Amino acid sequence: MSGFAFPAPRSSDPADFGRVGVLLGGTSSEREVSLDSGRNVLEALQARGVNAFAIDGIPALSRALVAGEVDRVFNILHGHNGGGEDGIVQGLLEAFGVPYTGSDVLGSALSMDKIRTKQVWLSVGLPTPKYRKVTAADVHAQAAELGLPVVVKPANEGSSVGISRVFDDAGLDEAVALATRYDGQLLMEQMVVGDELTVGILGDVALPSIRIVPKGQWYDYDAKYKADDTQYLCPGLDGADEEAIRHLALAAFRAAGCRGWGRVDVMRDRSTGRLFLLEVNTAPGMTSHSLVPKAAGQAGIGFEELVWRVLEQTLADPSQENRHA
Repeated sequence: MSGFAFPAPRSSDPADFGRVGVLLGGTSSEREVSLDSGRNVLEALQARGVNAFAIDGIPALSRALVAGEVDRVFNILHGHNGGGEDGIVQGLLEAFGVPYTGSDVLGSALSMDKIRTKQVWLSVGLPTPKYRKVTAADVHAQAAELGLPVVVKPANEGSSVGISRVFDDAGLDEAVALATRYDGQLLMEQMVVGDELTVGILGDVALPSIRIVPKGQWYDYDAKYKADDTQYLCPGLDGADEEAIRHLALAAFRAAGCRGWGRVDVMRDRSTGRLFLLEVNTAPGMTSHSLVPKAAGQAGIGFEELVWRVLEQTLADPSQENRHA
């Protein structure tokens, strides 16, 4: 697919990276996905000659940092509460002065909180479904205000964990009971009926969109990570619509304070064609079912090169050094 201008690589020498810890696993609800992603990233880096090794979880990372055993970190630790997408790992690495992939403390913490991400987007005029912060006590009243159907989910989880789609008042209590198994606030938002799309971000480039077509009615955890019959159409849209979703995704990524790489999830209303932002993933999956590698491949970037380009963002940018020389 033409039309993608990627900058020249910052390095072609794997020795420039030093000792690279691939941070994976952890204790979040997304541990198994992170282990799978991490194995793929580790193999890709080692295949390119990088001195890379696995680090499972934050305590192991802390010990490696104290011992001075790691020069930079490829963070593929998904989720929060023992994951690496909520700003805690980023703060730890900042304190030790160790470069790492992906968004910084602010971008990571903000994007992990779907409610506050929505507040930022709305403040700069970016479209996202109407929502409420809910508790079990007022869930029925808030659903009535929004209008059914609605989606109920934990505000701080990913990978479709704890999500329910609710079409009648009778289903609300069960949806809340599921979502409250996870820490943090609950989010209820208007359900957008239409196409589910996602846009990967690599540096300053929005990759081709992907339209996700599960065999079942919903793109749930099984459809994401286990099923082999989910269809991924890339690019997901055509012409001006494709340009619009890529522009919107990049604007949303930047507004949330994100950097490096990530993925922005979007819904397209089937009746109006309007786009609505759902969330940003700051350490997206890198499994055989994952979406950023699919989009990068469509743009001419293979998996090993994708992993290299994510890691090399931890190196100084020669163009910036020349600018300030």
